[in-house]
Order: sequence, then structure tokens, then C-alpha cells
Amino acid sequence: MAVALMTVASSFGSAHAQALDKVTVAGWSQPISEITNLLAEPDKGFFKARGIDLGYVPGSGGGSAIQNMLTGQADIAFTDPAALYLALDKGEKLVAIYNIYPQNVFNVVAPKAKGIKGPADLKGKRIGVYSLSSGTRQNLQVLLHQVGLTEKDVTIEVTGLLNFAPLIQGQVDATAATDTGLLVAKLKGLPEVDVIEVKDHLNLPSDIFVVTQATYEARKPLLKRFLEAYRDSAAWMIARPEEAAKLAVTRAINGRDEALNLEIIKLRNLSTVSPTTDARGLGHFDPELMQKGADTFHKLGLIGKPLDMGVVVKSDLLP
Repeated sequence: MAVALMTVASSFGSAHAQALDKVTVAGWSQPISEITNLLAEPDKGFFKARGIDLGYVPGSGGGSAIQNMLTGQADIAFTDPAALYLALDKGEKLVAIYNIYPQNVFNVVAPKAKGIKGPADLKGKRIGVYSLSSGTRQNLQVLLHQVGLTEKDVTIEVTGLLNFAPLIQGQVDATAATDTGLLVAKLKGLPEVDVIEVKDHLNLPSDIFVVTQATYEARKPLLKRFLEAYRDSAAWMIARPEEAAKLAVTRAINGRDEALNLEIIKLRNLSTVSPTTDARGLGHFDPELMQKGADTFHKLGLIGKPLDMGVVVKSDLLP
């Protein structure tokens, strides 16, 4: 891959060095270790090699990523399907162009003593979520829906990002979390737990790249180059997780522990691939899953109208 990247870089030549196209990504998060492939741009130059000057605007969730894009602070939103569905329901004209993490990384965690082995066991239980607008809550709703339950059948408790403390202290019976959140909690001494993986019930992607329909129609060549660069960066992090973990020490705001960086990056690498990407390449969607997710959100009442994801999910820009 390194040879291919050098070829791309040389093709632009020194004459183009000052003529990079600015592309800004609106993230759902601060610059954290799990997105080291983006943060490593000053060191690796994947985007510069494609003639792109990469920018990053931090966010506080998928909804804020889309909002930052819609207000002109960014060109591309690093967001999630739930935020996409909600924006489409409000009438925004958006296009999903790349499947960043095809694997659903959300889960529900409970102490072994609670006997919570599957979604049906959550009935009547107190369950923690990061916030009422977070992916933890939305994915919990999806999980309950798979076994005919709703939020009325459980008690939702907002526990914040440090949501494993209330679980350990017995304030909730279970907590909705993510794979990296669970990893950090285990390293901090979380006792033995049962884990219900949302992906075992509805494997909706965790994160995707979304643009406005106007950007999609007007800037296809530039978006293609961006996606090629992003794919290169993702492939690098999969192939060189140790190098990525080392770079995260200085590039990520939570990256001081190189060993922890490595474990988080390995988890993210696992969520980057799927049977679909194995067959068709990084970034490809499973359109049926995206439609099933939209249908589920409609049935849950999270969105007010049915969505046709066939006109939203596009694969023509993928490398």
C-alpha cells in the first residue's frame, strides 16, 4: 500500500503542493484515540497525497456532527445512522457515502448476579444510558424492540459517560454502553458481567460519512478523493495498529496510555470490517440493513415518517 500512496503523492507533484483542496470533517467526538487514522494526517499525509487539506471540527454526538455540517462549519459529517434518520425525518436532504464502522459497537452490560442474559431479561429493570439523546439510548430502544418491549417496560436512568460507576454501586441493574467503554471499565476493575451485543440482534453500522445532497451532486470528484484517502488511512490503522497507538499518544486527547490506545484501536479496526467489506471493499454498505434500521426507528416512533434509504445510501463514490 505504501508504494501506491507514494505513486499518488508524486502524481500531484510539487506544483500542486500549494493548491490543496480544503475538506473539513465534522466529528461526533473530540479528537480521541479511536479516530487516530484521521488524527495522524500530519504524520502520515494520506489526504495530502490525494490533494486534500484535511480539517476536523469536534462534536458531541452524531446529531451535532450533522448540525455542524449543515451550518457550514464542515463539508462531511462523521455521524451515525440514528442521527441520519432523525435529520432526514426533519426534511434535510442528505446522502450517506461511506460505511465507516459496519459493526454495531453498542451493548448492554449487567453484573452476573442479575441474571440478565438477553433483551427479554431487561423487562422491569433499571438501565443506565449516557444521555437521553445518545446512541446508548437509541440502541437500547432498538434492542428492546427486537423482543417486543419498549421503554415503558423498563426504567431509564441517565448515568453520564461514567456510567459504569452507578452499575458497580448497584444504582442500576444494567447499563447501555459501547465496546470501548466496556474495555476501559474492565481495565478499571469492573467485576464479571454479562454482555448483550446489539449487533447480535440488529447489526446497524455505528458510524457513517454523510454529506448534503447539494455537496454530493456538486463535488463528486473531490469526495471520491476524500474517500480514497480515508480508506487508505483506515487500511493503515488495520495493518499498523502499534504505529497508530504510538501516534495517538501525542495526537489524541485521551491517548496518554499507549497500551490502552492499542486495545481501543484494535476494537475499532474490528468494527471497520464486515462480510460486506470483505467481499466489496472498505466503506461499502449493506443497503438492506440501513433500510431495516430506518423501518425500526419508524416503528419505535423515533421518526414520524417511513424513509426510503435506497435514495439516500449511495455507493458510486466508493474507491
